[in-house]
Amino acid sequence: MTTAIRQRRVVECMGTVFSFDVRSPQKYESVLDDAVRWLDWVDTTFSTYRSTSDIRRLAAGEVTLEDCAPEVGEILRTCELLSAKTAGYFSAYAGGALDPSGLVKGWAIERASDLLVAAGSTYHCVNGGGDVQCVGDPQAGQVWRVGIAHPLHLGKLASVVVGSRLAVATSGTAERGGHVLDPHTGKPAHGLASVTVAGTCLGRTDAFATAACAMGSQARDWLEELPGHYGFGIDNDGTTWATSGWGLP
Repeated sequence: MTTAIRQRRVVECMGTVFSFDVRSPQKYESVLDDAVRWLDWVDTTFSTYRSTSDIRRLAAGEVTLEDCAPEVGEILRTCELLSAKTAGYFSAYAGGALDPSGLVKGWAIERASDLLVAAGSTYHCVNGGGDVQCVGDPQAGQVWRVGIAHPLHLGKLASVVVGSRLAVATSGTAERGGHVLDPHTGKPAHGLASVTVAGTCLGRTDAFATAACAMGSQARDWLEELPGHYGFGIDNDGTTWATSGWGLP
């Protein structure tokens, strides 16, 4: 029996920490290098803080969409689709200016995971600021358990979600304040300390978590009807709730 090697990589990018956890008898050092370069490219292209990024220059009217990297058009088209799927609670213009960050990080993590899959990895996890894309083979017992931090009780887990092909994203107001805006009002979201969405592909899962946070008290009913996704929420008073199937997506 071949023994799996645990390969780990931690990097800082996009103002947060990304970590790779790869478990395989094969080494993936060069692929991990490629994945880190990919994350750096995404930051350079989509950063809302860098004056030279495509997104900043597009928002300022200095360039047209045709002048930007093709991925910028891909992201903006996906944002439009997600806006329709979320009744407008997800928007690349939630604060009035172009900012697709609610999709970009999850999408970048998912693509980094795809690089590992394309190289043959069947058992790994990519984590970016607490949002994760996990890949495993259930037939081989490769199952991931992802803990959900409790926003009102430091160091405590509020829940655990389990799966093999698993994407988990959390959005909330308790730890970072009103950074999530309700696109319909332009004001900070309220009502939920945090909401976690689990699915299989992190790009959309991350965007759905942002939308659910913006919805506040409407999030639970909406997530209950969202195909292929499951939700877990914590209200501002500490009350927890979960949609059907939570824990085993």
